[in-house]
Amino acid sequence: MSIIFKNDSLEATQLISLVTSENSKALSPRELRHRLAGYGYGLEDTSEGIIVTKLPFGNALCMIPKVATAA
Repeated sequence: MSIIFKNDSLEATQLISLVTSENSKALSPRELRHRLAGYGYGLEDTSEGIIVTKLPFGNALCMIPKVATAA
């Protein structure tokens, strides 16, 4: 039996890809947040930038570039 460790950079890349994909489908920032909530993720605006969080507790997962959410 092998143990697979979670690769954080791979997870962050997948989250950024998901946000970018959903952003291209969303008509507004509000719709983007709603679409991401369907996957169990949220967006939090901070002074450092936009952070993807895990719902319902808001645990920070990764920061996303401004280009990914230019809606």
